Amino acid sequence: MRSPPSAPSPVPADLTALAELDAAAALHLLGSGPEGLTAADAQARLARHGPNTVTDRRRRHPVRTFLGQFARPLPLLLLGLAGVDVATGQGVSAAVIAVIVCLSSVLGFVQEYRSDRAVERLRALVRTTARVLRPGMPAAEQPLEALVPGDVVLLAAGDPIPAEVRFIDAVDLFIDQSSLTGESLPVEKTDRPARGDGPATGFANIGLMGTHVISGSARALIVATGTATGFGRVAAALAMARERSSFDRGIDRVVRLLLRIMLVMAPLVLVLNWASKGDWREALLFATAVAVGLAPEMLPMIVTVNLARGALELARRQVIVKRLGAVQTLGAIDMLCTDKTGTLTQDRVVLERHVDIAGKESELVVDYAYLNSYYQTGLRNLLDNAVLQHSHVHARLDADRGWRKLGEMPFDFQRRRMSVVVAGPDGRRVLICKGAVEEMLAVCTHAECDGSRAALAGDRAGALGDVVERLNADGLRVIAIAYRLLDAAEDRLTDPALERDLVLVGYIAFFDPPKESAAAALAALARAGVAVKVLSGDNLAVCRHVCGMVGLDAAAALDGAQVDRLDDAELGKQALVTGVFAKLDPAQKTRVIRCLQGEGRVVGFLGDGVNDGPALKAADVGVSVDTGADIAKESADLVLTSKSLTAIADGVMTGRTVFGNIVKYVRMSANSNFGNMFSVLGASVLLPFLPMAPVQVLLNNLLYDCSQTALTTDRVDPAYLARPRRWEVDSLRRYVLCFGPISSLFDYATFGLLWFGLGMAHDPARFQTGWFVESLLSQTLIVYVIRTAALPTLANRPSLPLVAASVLVCATGLWLPWSPLASMLGFAPPPPAYWWGLAAILAAYAVVTQAAKAWLTRRFGIA
Repeated sequence: MRSPPSAPSPVPADLTALAELDAAAALHLLGSGPEGLTAADAQARLARHGPNTVTDRRRRHPVRTFLGQFARPLPLLLLGLAGVDVATGQGVSAAVIAVIVCLSSVLGFVQEYRSDRAVERLRALVRTTARVLRPGMPAAEQPLEALVPGDVVLLAAGDPIPAEVRFIDAVDLFIDQSSLTGESLPVEKTDRPARGDGPATGFANIGLMGTHVISGSARALIVATGTATGFGRVAAALAMARERSSFDRGIDRVVRLLLRIMLVMAPLVLVLNWASKGDWREALLFATAVAVGLAPEMLPMIVTVNLARGALELARRQVIVKRLGAVQTLGAIDMLCTDKTGTLTQDRVVLERHVDIAGKESELVVDYAYLNSYYQTGLRNLLDNAVLQHSHVHARLDADRGWRKLGEMPFDFQRRRMSVVVAGPDGRRVLICKGAVEEMLAVCTHAECDGSRAALAGDRAGALGDVVERLNADGLRVIAIAYRLLDAAEDRLTDPALERDLVLVGYIAFFDPPKESAAAALAALARAGVAVKVLSGDNLAVCRHVCGMVGLDAAAALDGAQVDRLDDAELGKQALVTGVFAKLDPAQKTRVIRCLQGEGRVVGFLGDGVNDGPALKAADVGVSVDTGADIAKESADLVLTSKSLTAIADGVMTGRTVFGNIVKYVRMSANSNFGNMFSVLGASVLLPFLPMAPVQVLLNNLLYDCSQTALTTDRVDPAYLARPRRWEVDSLRRYVLCFGPISSLFDYATFGLLWFGLGMAHDPARFQTGWFVESLLSQTLIVYVIRTAALPTLANRPSLPLVAASVLVCATGLWLPWSPLASMLGFAPPPPAYWWGLAAILAAYAVVTQAAKAWLTRRFGIA
C-alpha cells in the first residue's frame, strides 16, 4: 500500500481554500494520503499541535479546592483575629473563632465538590473516540484528544465530527448542524469541491466540530484540531473568568457594609476601654471579641447551607447545580432569555396542512407527497417522517402494490429539490418532485387546481406567493409539491434534467407544535415577575406564531439585521419592550443579554448549542440541558435533564426561598451587631468594668449563630416569593438603622435594671451574666417577629428545626449561670427579681419591634 506523501509540516488550513480543492489536492496540502498518517508522523504532529481539546478539563486537586475556601476576605480576617487571641493567651477564644471558620469552609467545600462530581458524570457520557486510518492497518479507535491535522477518520451515523474536517468520500451523508446554526433539519454533505463566501457551515464538503452524522458514511480528512477549530475559538472566549453574578456582587456589598461597621467599631472600643479603664491588654481582648461579634462570621456558612438545601431541592427536580450561587441568582432573575425549539416547542415536526395552490385542503397534494417520501431511498428527514405518519394515505393508494418505483433524483443543495419516478396502477410514469418553494417555482410552468390547469403567469405567481406567506405567518414551514407525466422516450430516470415543465399542485406545511407545559410554565413565570424573551435563529413569522400559541406577546419583535442597526443604549431600551428576537446569530444573543443587564435587569439564559456558550457565561445565570453541546454544559451554572420551562419556574421559587432565608440571617445579624455597637460604646464609657467578658462575647455570638443556622429550613411568606429578589443594600441600611437602635435601647434598659434596680454596680460577674442572658434571648427570640412581614400566625409559622434550635440555645443560655462551666466563663446566677424584669424587657422589645416592622413595611415596602 502506498504511504502518504511526506511534507515538512501541514500548513495552516484555510477552510475556504480546502473546500475548493479536490480530495487528492486537500490530502496533499495536509501532507497526508488516502489511508492517513503513519503512527510516527501522527505522534510528531501531536507534539507540535497539542491535544485535540478545546477546554482544560483538569480538575483542581481537592486539597486546593478546600484551601481555597479559606482564601476569602472574611475567613482570613477572622483567622487574623484568632491569631490576636493566641498571641494574647486567649486560647479558648481563638478556638471558638477557628471552629466557626472551619465549619463554614467545610460545608462550602463539600457542596462544591459534590456539584463538580455531578458534572463530571455528565461529561463521562460524551463519546471520546474516533475510528482512525493508518497505512497498512485496519481502522482503529483512537481518543479524540490524540487526533491531529492530516489524520483520516471514518464516520458513520451517530458519530460526532471530531474536529474540523474536509470530506474526501461521502455516501448519502447528512449532518446535524443545529448546535451551530439552530436549524433543526440536517444538511447534506458531499466530497466534491465547493465554493462559497458564507459561514463554514454552508460548505457542502466541510464538517465542523460540534456537529454529528445523522445518516450515511464518510471518510474525512482532519484539517484543524483543538483551539484552531471554530469550536475551540468559542471555548477560548469562555476561558476568561466568569462574570460575577448579581448574587455574588450583592453578597460583596453586604459584607463590605458589615465589615466597615466592624472596622470602625473595634478600634473605637479599644481606645475607649483603654482610656477609661487603663488596661490595654484587657481592652485589646475585649475589642477583638467585639470585632468577632460584629463580623458576619457565620454568613458564609449560612449562605452555603441555604444554597446547598436549594441545590438538593433542585436535584429532586432533575436539575444539576454546578455553581451554588446560581441557586439564588435563578430566584433573582426578572428576565429569562430562551430559544424556541425544544423549549416552547416539542422539537418534532408534524404535517399541519396539505393545500392546493388556492390554499384549500387537497388529498391529491398529500397523496403525491406521500409517494415521494415513501419511495425515496436517501435520508428520510423529519419532514418525510411527518408525511409518512399519514398511514391512511398508504392504504388509500395501495402504495406497495399499486405503485412501482422506477427512478430517483436525490436531494442536493444546489437544486434544493428531490424527485422520484413511479409507475401508477394505470402504467403511466409520473415524476413527483418536492422542494423549497422558490426552487420549485423555477421549474414549474403550470399550476393545477380542482382538476384544471393554467399557465404560471405573473399575476398567478403573485397569488401563489400570497398563499405561502399566509402559511408562513401561521408559523409553518412550506414545501412545494409538483409532478409531470413522462413521455415514453424519457428513459434516463435518474437525471435531474427531468425536473422541468412541472405542474405545481400545492403545498405541504409543517409545524413544530408547542409543548403542552409551555403555556402554564410561562404563566407561572409571569406571575413571579419574570419576563420571557425569545432569542431565536428562526424566521420572525414562525417565532411570532409559536409565541402566540403559548401566550407570549410577540407584537414587538426585532430581527438580527435590526439589532445590528441599533447602538447598545438604543438596543437596551428596545430589548426591555421586545418579546421576540428572530434571526439572531450567537454574538447578537450575547449582546442582547448584556444590554438588558445594562438596563439593571438580572438575566437568565437557557441554551444548549455550541455557540450558546458566550451567552451562557454573559448571563447572570446560564442554564443548559444534559443533551446539549458539551461546551454549553461547561458554560452553564445549572444543567437540566429535560429542556423545560417548568423546571425553570420551579427553580425560581426555590431560589427565592433560599434568598429569603439568607436575608433573614443578614438582617438579624446586622440588626444585632449594630445595636450591640451602641450598647458596647455606651457601656465602655459608663461602666467601670467590661459589660461582658471577652469569652462571654464570643460564646454569646457562637450560640446565637448556631440558632440561626436553622433559618435554612424556615418557611418564606408567599408574598415574598411573588417577585424577583436581589440584594438591596439601601433597604438593609434602613432596616439596621431602625432595628439596631431599638435593640440597643432595650440593652440600656437591661443595664438600668442591673445597675439601679438590682444594685449590681459592684458585682461585675452578675452584671455581665445578666446582660449575656438578655442579649442572647433577645437576639434569638426576636427572629420570630422579624422573620415574616405579617403578624406571626399559624399560617406563617416557623419550621420545627428553627423552633428546636431556638429552644435549645435559649435553654443553654439559661443553664450556663448554674452550670459547672459558670466559674470558668465568669458567670454568676442573677437574683430571682432579675427574671421578672427580663420578661418585661423581652415583651416590650417584641411589641416595639413589631410596630417598627409594620411602619417600615408601610413606608418603604420592606418585606
